[in-house]
Amino acid sequence: MSNLEKEFDPLIVGRRIRELRTKQGMNLEVLARAIERAPSQISAIENGKRTPPIQQLQKIAQALGVSLTQLLNSEILSERTANELEIERAQRGGLYSSLGLPDAFIGKTVSNNIIEIILGLQREVERLHLQRSATPEEARRVNIELRQEMRKINNYFPHLEEEAKNLLAKIDHSSGPLSERLTAELANKLGFTLHYVQDLPASTRVITDEKNGRIYLPMRREGRDARTILLQALAGHVLKHPSPNDYHDYLSQRVQTNYLAGALLMPEANAVEFLQNAKVKRELSVEDLRDYFGVSYENAAHRFTNLATVHLNLPVHFLKVHESGAISKAYENDNVAFPSDVFGSVEGQIVCRNWSARKVFTIKDRFTPYHQYTDKPVGTYWCTSRIQASAQGDFSVSVGTNFESVKYFRGRDSNTRYKSYCPDAKCCRQAPAELENKWGEMIRPTPRLNSSLLAAIPQNGFLGIEQREILEFLEDQVDS
Repeated sequence: MSNLEKEFDPLIVGRRIRELRTKQGMNLEVLARAIERAPSQISAIENGKRTPPIQQLQKIAQALGVSLTQLLNSEILSERTANELEIERAQRGGLYSSLGLPDAFIGKTVSNNIIEIILGLQREVERLHLQRSATPEEARRVNIELRQEMRKINNYFPHLEEEAKNLLAKIDHSSGPLSERLTAELANKLGFTLHYVQDLPASTRVITDEKNGRIYLPMRREGRDARTILLQALAGHVLKHPSPNDYHDYLSQRVQTNYLAGALLMPEANAVEFLQNAKVKRELSVEDLRDYFGVSYENAAHRFTNLATVHLNLPVHFLKVHESGAISKAYENDNVAFPSDVFGSVEGQIVCRNWSARKVFTIKDRFTPYHQYTDKPVGTYWCTSRIQASAQGDFSVSVGTNFESVKYFRGRDSNTRYKSYCPDAKCCRQAPAELENKWGEMIRPTPRLNSSLLAAIPQNGFLGIEQREILEFLEDQVDS
């Protein structure tokens, strides 16, 4: 089978044949005679219901006076044809068939306006269906896709690095940490004034009013880095993200805005120079990156993973784990095997008790960096972990690498070492036999139910944003 046969879309090719035939004033009978086939066979080909062999397509192309490559071109010849194809594809899908409606035949006499109405209704049905199906399962599926995409690019986005460079040039920032003053100046350069308010709607972290050039932020709290959420808001404005249609859009946009904010806080050129010097000295440390740029440990850990592979040639992994042991965020390109369900989902899975991300919770000294080697079924890994508090409880943030690369990191001389046999239940999840025998069936724990198991998707969309509350807030701000 040739590459052409493998790649062409019968539905698109059928429409191209119909358009080319119609433009030449050729009816079905004429084309059928030219290739020695019945008109009904040509009709089936044009409707995408029959896939012709490549030899027959060559005859059709010759009869229509075009090359085979032109005939198999995947580009649609007209906007109307593209709309017709979208309608037909939807009608062949499971969602449309579940509605129990008859197929809508789009003939020549159907106006473009009617086609656009049908298409608009069809898209809205699909959107509402996606919103209803945007369950935690859908979010997990999207997380799997995004993690795979980020692994392919080593968690490095060149276009966002370039965007950060251009934005920093607007405020003549060339080196060192980005101060709060320069962050506010960048907002001003982009046409915004900053307004710290006490009554920010509870469903939002920040509101960007692009109409009036205002950014509304929560009243500042002592010890909280005011730069991060402002830079995330500016990143969303600069990247021109539309309102997300689904979880994939939402999570992709969130990854990009967070990335751009991190690239502004820790500019690539400065951060890479700092890290390369540390690598030469074999003193790589997330703590040093954090302190040099005055950011949170989690921000520094994320940024380290952005730059470590592309600029330092180091494979790495990142974990954010709740004190309960559940994974909140994860990334790897060093082949460490995160716990996952049968579908490959990592978020929400419980980390082995012997991993650094869990062992760090047992350490009383939360000032000194915690370093650990872990012998896992896929190899030995070194990891450094820190605890950070939040309104949702304590989390550990960990950065690690394989045994071959640990020679460049401070903390490689750690004598702390554990073995992990997970996912083998005997490793840390299954109780010792003596305890099982002692307690047997004589306990009845009441589990803490995960609210996501019962929660329905909010009527105001999967983001949970209260649109009316936000608009009323903006009206009050403009009038005041």
